[in-house]
Amino acid sequence: MGSMGWPRLHEVVALTVVLMFWSHAVTPSLACKGQKNIVFIIIDDGGFESAAYNNTAIKTPHIDALGLRSTIFDHAFTTVSSCSPSRSAIMTGLPTHENGMYGLEHSTHHFHSFDQVQSLPLILSKHGYRTGLIGKKHVAPLSVYPYDYERSEQVLGPAPMGLANLRNITLMKEYAQEFLGGCKNDSRPIFLYFGFGDPHRCGGNKGEFCELYGSGGEHGIIPDWTPVKYDPADVLVPYHVPDTPVARQDLANQYTSISRLDQGIGLMMKELDSAGLTDDTLIMMFSDNGIPFPGAKTNLYERGMGEPMFVHNPKLQQKGLHSKALVSSVDMVPTALDWANVHYPNYTIWSKKNVELQGRSLLPILEVVEPTEGFDAVFASHQMHEVTMYYPMRVIRNKSYRLIYNIAHRLEYPIAGDLYSSPTYQDILSRNASGQSLHWYKTIDQYFNRPKWELFNLNNDPMELTNLASDPAHADTLSTMQAQLKAWQVETNDPWLIKYTHE
Repeated sequence: MGSMGWPRLHEVVALTVVLMFWSHAVTPSLACKGQKNIVFIIIDDGGFESAAYNNTAIKTPHIDALGLRSTIFDHAFTTVSSCSPSRSAIMTGLPTHENGMYGLEHSTHHFHSFDQVQSLPLILSKHGYRTGLIGKKHVAPLSVYPYDYERSEQVLGPAPMGLANLRNITLMKEYAQEFLGGCKNDSRPIFLYFGFGDPHRCGGNKGEFCELYGSGGEHGIIPDWTPVKYDPADVLVPYHVPDTPVARQDLANQYTSISRLDQGIGLMMKELDSAGLTDDTLIMMFSDNGIPFPGAKTNLYERGMGEPMFVHNPKLQQKGLHSKALVSSVDMVPTALDWANVHYPNYTIWSKKNVELQGRSLLPILEVVEPTEGFDAVFASHQMHEVTMYYPMRVIRNKSYRLIYNIAHRLEYPIAGDLYSSPTYQDILSRNASGQSLHWYKTIDQYFNRPKWELFNLNNDPMELTNLASDPAHADTLSTMQAQLKAWQVETNDPWLIKYTHE
């Protein structure tokens, strides 16, 4: 990752056209203009597929244009690589084991945040904000995550905002127009959460990544989407994905889905610009978890935790600065509260100790490439994805090392349903059964059977292949990071805190 070679000269012209496209409309007079407005853009299962992160095989002009308005964090991490738990951390600033969203919020799972939790929309609404959510929500209960305006799968049901229509960028644009139109007679600042459905897998006759949805004919039409197809030979294969024809086609389909996401972000930015709100609005773009391929989603290795993050502060001239700070999804709430000049409330959940935000505001470091203090470590926790996939993990990642504590290490690591049914993973199983080369960075046994402690030197071993936890030369590093991880568990009232045996 990094800024080398981005953007190329011919791409600057294209990005300039996109920026002009965003800003062409006549600005109406809106009562919320000039306020401290906030927009979150949340990608579903997205990764580093953009020129901002040195992937020039995919065309994402609107994401790239937003990057040129933002600080791009090269080391941003989710605190949990699973949808509902991650979104709960984004919206509360608390790790999932503290806010109670232990796994996916489905009717058959019933994972909810604790009733006492104070989420960002709840806090902002108490301080004079008009709040809105368009697209995927996937957290509960409503009392913890309320919005004045909500167009999500929970409110509207299977149609018109079911899981498929979370990818309908025309419909989402129309909802954005409706919400922003409320500013005509309402002077309150706005907080808008945009939850895109791409590039999450969907399968079925809409394609493995729903890449056929809205493309015409039997798949229907999304008027604002111009489908983009990719040659499997041209995709960039991440190190944790097998380099096989099946996986390359899978990635090409993912790229098409990301292109729809990109065009949706362009529509959303155009609506903000048309409303005259871009110069007043803090914009944060993030993904909930790693891409839906083995080694990423639901894992807490580098490509499971690592996520794209853009932060646009309209008061700064950021121009695509790349930051080396280690930041996390739990930094989003304190950043938004700092922008809004709102203090985090005093309250407790199930202990006598007041809840404290684990992250910190990113506003002071948006023009700093490498902060000299702080932002040098992040933490992560995972309990389960679906209810049958119990595998609690705790992680600390600093500038040089990652330590993973597999609490239930005697269990076999579970694989999420959408990953198991994916063409890439089925090809791995088929190759393994027939004795063919997997063209993968691990064996199946290594992937599913993990030790209690995993320690990796990220400088020398970026693919995390050599576990140093039992290496005497790294005993001090292991002991220090174990103590830091335990202190974090104590601070966050972790129910999974048990005595370490250092075995």
